[in-house]
Amino acid sequence: MSDKNKETLLQANALIAAGDNEGFLSFCTEDTQWNFVGDQVLSGKEAVRQWMRENYIDPPEFKVEHLISEGDFVTAVGKITTKDKDGKPVQSSYCDVWHFREGEMAGLQAFVIEDK
Repeated sequence: MSDKNKETLLQANALIAAGDNEGFLSFCTEDTQWNFVGDQVLSGKEAVRQWMRENYIDPPEFKVEHLISEGDFVTAVGKITTKDKDGKPVQSSYCDVWHFREGEMAGLQAFVIEDK
């Protein structure tokens, strides 16, 4: 199952990079929980949708450096480039730990640190 979960995450991230947030959300459970460690927790698909509207005005760019899976968890480590409110690129390092339930993304624990 873990290789299938890795493929699911890669497909979902490709949709975000293409600007298709709804396509990405189709891989998530309705009750998905996203914990941006040290920042905020999003509960449910609608909360994630709203967060994406506000934070992914332009699609982010991902560079996955490591993708590790075990059981119902997939960990992605890499770089992400987003744009700030002024449209300037912001590059961050990230470690996302995804929890899968029945093939869908049910939870995220995200560690994101802006590169200086």
